[in-house]
Order: sequence, then C-alpha cells, then structure tokens
Amino acid sequence: MSDTTAGRLPDLPVTFRPGRTRVVLLTAGTALFVVITLIALLLEQLSPGERISFVFTAALLAGVLFLLARPKVVADETGVTVVNIVSRRRLEWAEILQVHLRSGDPWVFLDLSDGTSLPALGIQPGIARQRAVADARALRALAEVRSTAGPEAPRS
Repeated sequence: MSDTTAGRLPDLPVTFRPGRTRVVLLTAGTALFVVITLIALLLEQLSPGERISFVFTAALLAGVLFLLARPKVVADETGVTVVNIVSRRRLEWAEILQVHLRSGDPWVFLDLSDGTSLPALGIQPGIARQRAVADARALRALAEVRSTAGPEAPRS
C-alpha cells in the first residue's frame, strides 16, 4: 500500500493482511494435515480408532494454524472491519482517533473514541516490516481524512 508515499490514498475498499505470514501458516497447516494423515494411513499396526485419532489431531493442529492466518483489516467507505484471530469488530471512521505502529510493536494498535485501544493483527511487521509500515501509514492517512470528513469524503 505504498500509494500514500506518493501522496495518494489507496482506493477503497482495501484489505490489509500479513501476506507472507499468511502463506507460511496456510502452507504449514496444509502440509501438517497431509503428512499426519498419510502417516495414519500408512502405519499398518494402527487400529481404525487410532487412525481417526491421528486425522482428528491433524485437523485440530491445522485449524489452529488456519486461525492464526485469519487476521486482516478491511477499510471501506463507511469504516474499518478488524478481523483478529477469533474476533471481528466493525468500526466507523469517527471511532478511530489514531493508528499506531511503534518500533517493537507486534502489530498496529487503533486508539478508539471510547478510550480503549484495539489491536489490529492484520498489519504486523513480522516477516515484511516495510510492507507493514506502508500499510500502517495508509490506514493512518485514511483514518485522518475520513474520521474528520465522514463517509462522504471525496476519494483522493
């Protein structure tokens, strides 16, 4: 989302998510499920119940990795939807006071008008720091423009 570095806001709707991290988690979850299931099928001494147990465990572990790949932040004309590991929260632009990604932060934090702070795991500097910084700047610019002008703000 390097559009803001050129002074232009990204076109809405825009989705921010940790792409590389997501690919790694989805690949690892799929590979883990396939390998454990193959082991269960290839081990002749296992009973049918043990095979089912192997497959169930593989599905459970893959499911955890898939949940970790879920986070994203979706910005549209009316606000922002923050999807974290097991939660989803819809915010109007006016509810977002500030967008923070400080050095050492594991992900972006949104300061809200109700006095709370909401982590937005969809923008995290883990594997792709420069991308996360650009995404945080884009979201910050959108929040600054849209929270004061409202949803009818002209598209830049």
